[in-house]
Amino acid sequence: MMSVSLPFILRDGVETDIVKALQMDHQYETDFVWQVQVERDDPHYCQMTFRSERLPRVLQAVCPQSEARLRLAMQAEHCFLVAAERESGDVLGYLAMFSGTAHRIASVTDLVVDRAFRRKRIGSKLLNIARRWARETKHERLMVELQTRNFPAIAFCQASGMTFCGYNDRYFDQQEIAVFFGQTLR
Repeated sequence: MMSVSLPFILRDGVETDIVKALQMDHQYETDFVWQVQVERDDPHYCQMTFRSERLPRVLQAVCPQSEARLRLAMQAEHCFLVAAERESGDVLGYLAMFSGTAHRIASVTDLVVDRAFRRKRIGSKLLNIARRWARETKHERLMVELQTRNFPAIAFCQASGMTFCGYNDRYFDQQEIAVFFGQTLR
């Protein structure tokens, strides 16, 4: 049986896409998280270990969303991309990326595909266009920020050729840990 491809387009996001993007299903589920273990036995030595840990039950979670962040991403020096259904124009996914000119790092803060349309390569195509935008705007690295509990997104980044490049232990609301995945752009 042949799979039918979903007819969608990728384009720059516009003001009216923000409300549509925020109305998408941002939920995901996972039975793994990235566990952080810190050892500080010596004041001159610190070791951190990250490992995937199976949860006792499936975790239902929601990707953080922010209207203000999407509005900011619409500014000319940043990037707001939308995947839209070709006929209806319905928003199927979006990506928000910010230009870090001091270190020439383009940082993806949001990469969401509506739950009903996941696993159809929409996220991969949004990320590929983001890479192209970052290269064209003279960025040297692409970085994605994620919650440690968003294991599906961690696996997506790894499958997309990105590697773990850092963390912040009080980055998101409620002091949640962020992990960063990145890659050099050439």
